[in-house]
Amino acid sequence: MTTVNARGITLGIESFGDDNAPLVLLAGGTTMLSWPDALCERLAAGGRHVVRYDLRDSGKSTTTDPQAPAYTLRDLAADAAALADALGRGPAHLAGIGVGGMVAQVAVLDHPSAFSALTLVGTRPVAPGPPDDDLPDHDQATMSRLFARPMPDWADREAVAEFAAAGAEILGDDPVAARAIAARIWDRTPGTAPPVQMANQMGMVFSRLDCGPRWRERLPEIEVPTLVVHGRRNRFFPVGNGEAIARVIPGARLLVLEEAATTVPDAAAGEVTEAMLTLGQTIPSGSALQGNEVPVTC
Repeated sequence: MTTVNARGITLGIESFGDDNAPLVLLAGGTTMLSWPDALCERLAAGGRHVVRYDLRDSGKSTTTDPQAPAYTLRDLAADAAALADALGRGPAHLAGIGVGGMVAQVAVLDHPSAFSALTLVGTRPVAPGPPDDDLPDHDQATMSRLFARPMPDWADREAVAEFAAAGAEILGDDPVAARAIAARIWDRTPGTAPPVQMANQMGMVFSRLDCGPRWRERLPEIEVPTLVVHGRRNRFFPVGNGEAIARVIPGARLLVLEEAATTVPDAAAGEVTEAMLTLGQTIPSGSALQGNEVPVTC
């Protein structure tokens, strides 16, 4: 892992594969470890230069005050475009997961020349807060359980890891994997101050971020090949959100992971990798992938 300066902002990155291969840029949600090692390694084995990175106020990226971020969603989108340029590999296949998927949508809309393809995983087409009437909201029973828990002692690595594992079980994700990832995130977090730890572990900075203006109505402007991946069991952003995105982006393909919730489990890494590597190619009739045929660009 290292850092790159983009627009005067330090971004923590980790690279996989040949530096000369086509670039796949993975926007964390919020840290780079939202993207599983297995997926990064498979994409690299498929002939891609994979770079996953931390958003601001997480991991090794610039951290100031997560309780009062002095930047907007548009700034995070501009960071993605600037990082692609700084890496010097031409237009990138941009992928975002969770709130990172919001960043990715806006980045492709605001900086179309910087990106050659788009993958959106477990996200939605509107900012945090109440969704549009036609979009499914968070499962309220799940959210009640999730946020009724007392916060851990953020200075205690094991307590934070256990808190993450319990949250994953509530959300339908793998608690063992969540515990291990939370410990790795804790190790990379600059300090144990609760706001900083919460920004890294829970992405709470997004609840304070200026995400205006709306971008949902602009999604039909996206011209790059697009893959939408969503877990059928996602209770945080239910699958109807992914379906809504796929309906309005021209030619977008939808891949629903029947056994997944908010994360990409290792068991699905091969399926998601294949879909990303073949984005833009013809998909056989009856495949789980659906959408129009577009040229290969990634």
